[in-house]
Amino acid sequence: MALKKYIALLPFLLLAFALRGQDKDGVTFKMNLSKDKLGINERLRVDFSMNKDGDNFNPPDFSGFRVVMGPSQSISSSWVNGVRSFSKTYTYMLQPTARGKFTIKQATIVIDGHTYKSLPKEVEVTAAVDKPSDQMTAEDVADESLHLVAEVSNSSPYLNEAVSVVYKLYFSNSISLSNFRALDNPKYNNFWSQDMPVTKYDVQNNSTYNGKPYRSVVLKRVVLYPQKIGKLEIEPLSLEVTVDVPTNRRDFFGGRIMSQTNKTVSAGNRTLDVKPLPTEGKPANFTGAVGKFDFSVTASKTQLNASESLQAKVEVKGKGNLKLFELPKPAIPSALEVYEPEHDENVRSSLSGNEGSVSDSYTIVPSYRGKYPIPSISFSYFDPKEEKYRTLTSDEILINVLQGPTSGSDGNAATTSTHRQAVQTVGNQFHFIKLDPNLTAVGTDYFFGSTRFYLWLLLPLMLIPLAILFGKKREAIASDVVGNKVKKANKLARKYLSTAKKTLGDKVAFYIALEKALHNYLKAKLKIETSEFSKDKIAALLAEKQVDGSTTEGFLDLLKNCEMARYSPFSEVQMQQDYDKASEVISLLDKQL
Repeated sequence: MALKKYIALLPFLLLAFALRGQDKDGVTFKMNLSKDKLGINERLRVDFSMNKDGDNFNPPDFSGFRVVMGPSQSISSSWVNGVRSFSKTYTYMLQPTARGKFTIKQATIVIDGHTYKSLPKEVEVTAAVDKPSDQMTAEDVADESLHLVAEVSNSSPYLNEAVSVVYKLYFSNSISLSNFRALDNPKYNNFWSQDMPVTKYDVQNNSTYNGKPYRSVVLKRVVLYPQKIGKLEIEPLSLEVTVDVPTNRRDFFGGRIMSQTNKTVSAGNRTLDVKPLPTEGKPANFTGAVGKFDFSVTASKTQLNASESLQAKVEVKGKGNLKLFELPKPAIPSALEVYEPEHDENVRSSLSGNEGSVSDSYTIVPSYRGKYPIPSISFSYFDPKEEKYRTLTSDEILINVLQGPTSGSDGNAATTSTHRQAVQTVGNQFHFIKLDPNLTAVGTDYFFGSTRFYLWLLLPLMLIPLAILFGKKREAIASDVVGNKVKKANKLARKYLSTAKKTLGDKVAFYIALEKALHNYLKAKLKIETSEFSKDKIAALLAEKQVDGSTTEGFLDLLKNCEMARYSPFSEVQMQQDYDKASEVISLLDKQL
């Protein structure tokens, strides 16, 4: 039994020794097949490549195939930064002689006195195919070698739970990409979306698609928060890709001649099944927060004097839909003067969702001394991983006003109380009043009747003509309705486009700021969230407001440029033109709305 066991292990030991010799002194010798499955009417290309020149190359017998071409040799040698790179390849073209599974056995070669062997590989030969690979056009090869996929992190999320969508282009090792451009960007209706621009296209060489080796590149990333329950569709991303496909022809130096073709690919529709948030255990103060959060209420100081100010900060930290819910409001005692809060967002976007903090800062000014408690408040959120509601409660804050007036009748009485004391007379308390005051003149420069007197007297009369001219000027300005509208609209355009103007020259930052400015303008004018609308809905909405077609078309063209800029090169001149056009469109819209 023991002898049989060792005999069974012998092939594995021999294979291990063969593999060990494969990488000795950095030498590699391997076999590559053009495909591992082919029709009986197709051809198979076999390459034996090495990174160091050798002798006595011995190919396998190619059982089950007929050699129709080869061996042909190709050698590549180069020097880069003092380092030599060498490659030598023996190529065979094989024709199957029967259907079935065949093994391309080991080839051997002697390099520097050592024998190296390639690993055997299995090939499956099927029935004849409609179009053999050697008859396929460049378009046919591109069809089989190019795939655009939308990878969704979660196909069944909860309402307002983050879902990432990554658009990835897979392409086989036999082709290369020259260029690509977006034909139609998806519209995320019924989603709150956060785009994550791809600034550098890195090619991954070890990707897998349908179980086969491919290269891949990420083209677009976006995080979605569903705003509606049920079946929601994500429209596809469509691209036009320029592909270089190798042909069977070779140039004078033996290099493969490439054929270029354009191919349109689409990621296809994806459907999400959005689940509603559970009603069981839902807190009364729940405002739609979904994720994982921490909650706190803090004061910048708890001891101060009257008329000084402090900051009370209500803050939520964590990961989730930080921009899509309201923060709870603290119950400030009526004796403290409180101002409208300043809202602050410090949110970072990643493929797992938004992460960071949002806060409201209240400025509080006490008027009287005393101790004033700010009661604890609660914040509730839904945790989609645990599928439970959580409620967090802040600590009570005691504000101690040390100095200042007191409020109420007791305080007033304390400030007006008197203390009576006995009056004692000392000496003679009564004297005669002097009748001679001994006054002397301080000057003879009288104002009444002087030159200054008459100047001040006539000054109002002199100002009457100036007042009349100023009044006429104001009337002229007020009567210029068109001019006033233009000034107001230009001022409004500068207000919304100020951030975009600061980022001129930075393509990604500029078009993100420009798109946000356009949506914020409509949001402010129409009191709606236009970021959730498609361009068609925005066009319909502007048509309802009786905005002329040319102005609407200009607005939609700007939104389209903002989307196209993420995938296409835009010059600084183009950015300046889009900025000027945005200013003009906002001015025209403001006059018509």
